[in-house]
Amino acid sequence: MPDQGPTSNRPDPPSNRLELEESQLWRWALGLLVLLAAAVAALSWEQLKDLPYRLWAIPTGLFLLAILFATYAFGRKREVSELKQILKGFQNQAGVTPSEEQLDQLGQLIMRSQRNFKELIDSLDDAALAISLDGTLKTVNRRTSETLGVPYPQLVGHKLEEFLGAPLRAEASASMERFLEKRNWSGVVEVHLKNDLRRLYYDCVVNAIVKGDDVTGASVLARDITGHREKEQRFSQLFESLQEGVYISTPEGKLLEVNPALVSILGYDNKEDLLNLPPEQLGVDSRGESVLGRTGSQSGRTRTRELRLRRKDGGVAVCVDTSTGVMEEGRLVRYQGTLVDVTEKRTMERQLRRQEEFRRRLLESFPDLILVLDMKGQYTFVSARISELLGYGPEHLIGQNVDDAENTSPELAALYRTVATGKSSRTSCEYGSRHRDGTWRTMLGMASPLLDAEGKPAGVIISVRDVTTEKKLEQQIIQSERLAAMGQMIGGFAHELNNPLTSILGMAELLQEGGASEAARKQIGILHQQARRAAEIVQNLQYFARPPAPGRSQVNLNELVQRTVQMQAYPLRKSNITVDFLQEPAIPAVVADPNQLMQVFLNLLLNAEQAIRESREKGTIRVRLGRNPDSVWIVFQDDGPGIAPENLTHIFDPFFTTRRPGRGTGLGLSICKTVLREHGGNIEAASAPGGGAVFTITLPLSTAESGAAAK
Repeated sequence: MPDQGPTSNRPDPPSNRLELEESQLWRWALGLLVLLAAAVAALSWEQLKDLPYRLWAIPTGLFLLAILFATYAFGRKREVSELKQILKGFQNQAGVTPSEEQLDQLGQLIMRSQRNFKELIDSLDDAALAISLDGTLKTVNRRTSETLGVPYPQLVGHKLEEFLGAPLRAEASASMERFLEKRNWSGVVEVHLKNDLRRLYYDCVVNAIVKGDDVTGASVLARDITGHREKEQRFSQLFESLQEGVYISTPEGKLLEVNPALVSILGYDNKEDLLNLPPEQLGVDSRGESVLGRTGSQSGRTRTRELRLRRKDGGVAVCVDTSTGVMEEGRLVRYQGTLVDVTEKRTMERQLRRQEEFRRRLLESFPDLILVLDMKGQYTFVSARISELLGYGPEHLIGQNVDDAENTSPELAALYRTVATGKSSRTSCEYGSRHRDGTWRTMLGMASPLLDAEGKPAGVIISVRDVTTEKKLEQQIIQSERLAAMGQMIGGFAHELNNPLTSILGMAELLQEGGASEAARKQIGILHQQARRAAEIVQNLQYFARPPAPGRSQVNLNELVQRTVQMQAYPLRKSNITVDFLQEPAIPAVVADPNQLMQVFLNLLLNAEQAIRESREKGTIRVRLGRNPDSVWIVFQDDGPGIAPENLTHIFDPFFTTRRPGRGTGLGLSICKTVLREHGGNIEAASAPGGGAVFTITLPLSTAESGAAAK
């Protein structure tokens, strides 16, 4: 037989090319597998990264598993190639016994292949095992051994049920017949280990081990999802136990899932009734649109809004909706959010607003000014009434201290301290306060302590009332009573003095007609002159006590004032006093006694003349007329020294005069006031801002005139 060794050991060139093509094909296939795994991982990453339970680890694990499989397959391919070379050598040397070196090489190659496979399986984070149909473990990886807590030698050849505390329970039914038919199964298995009270959950993939056409066992790849399942359970418990309503809906507002709290908020009996509800029927003011849909948000941004939802009984539930849109591939796929029932809160807020509005209106309509001060003396509340009483707004006082605030009288500050220090629980006082227009007002302040919810002093509340008009009326009443009493007394005095004065005048006239000496006649003349003066005083007293019944008629006030001024023109011109009188043609006639009114006007001119003459060399008396809807007024104003403030309240008192003794009786202004009151009018006195006195006379219009003015 010829020697074919050298020829037989040469590799067949076509065979080498096929092996190279096969090797290249393997590389392309494994590379394509890795790229496919990378693409799947990248596509699923965007969808899984926002989900709970760290499901983003699935694409990462898939990519790593693909790399490990490609590495393992490529290594196995090399080992198979080496085995092929050895077998091909055996074939070329058919009938030749393999050498020990070749057998040793073949054994090392098989052991290395087994070792690589074992290392690959042990490197997996998931449990991997091979099991026979009767439950006997054929092989396991390191993760399975660690999970069962049993070394590898004590696992192989033993049944799996020896290490379990209870039979396996799968969430998907998988009978042996169905498995043998389909030869694969996947699902979640609940595992109870011995000496371990925990319940473990594994996501399993089971494939049949086939020998020939028969299934002899199964390979199992199991991933531990116990942590994920526990998180799911905790999330479910939280979802079910939350007092706030939780929902998941479609972009169109169709409810996909709700928790029991939301079912209770909307008054439904069960979850299914609410889930079956059309989206547009959930809103109260939706006008046929869904309230939970795309309204107000077209993206995944979180939105917060207040919704009015319709309850099952037809009532309205006011809820605060906080929801987020879930995006997938740039598309809004669902909403998930919470609904907090604020119906009672909004009802209470409306009641509080109504109470606050009622309190505000009550305080604003209260006739008195309300001031509230804290224990530090700062104004914490000032009612709007202050603008009518003093011309300022509440902000003029709020935040200021009672001792530092502008235009706060010392009496008001003392009133606050009396109550704040506990000296008195309720007290009051009258004080003067300046209005923003510069006038003075008389105020009555009444203070009492302000208590908090525990009954402790929290401040002082003061009510302030403008009593300026009341004080004027009171003074007028006192003046009227005083004048009435004085009139009665004067009437008696005048009657008693009139008789002796008549005798004195008569005797003086007789003595003047007698043959008395010149000196005696001068003395008698003085006596007669003073007696006549005393008689005039008595006559004035009688007129003051009992004014004569006036002969009243229609009086033109312009003409009457003009006549009075002309009557006194010479004395006024002699005293360098100018009368500035401006007639007012629109003044209607009044019903009055012209003689009595002329006496009043003349008295005012004489008083002004004397006041100017005593203070300066020349002056001016200004006379103006005007009308109100139901009255007319005449103002006499001079530029003399004016009236002292302390004399204003007494200037119309009988016998009150500021002139030197012998220069006046003090009855002139009293008589003027009496005459004007008989005509239904009045006279008031004041000091002019620039100096001088101002007397204002008011007379009522007749009924016809006042009616025409009102029209």
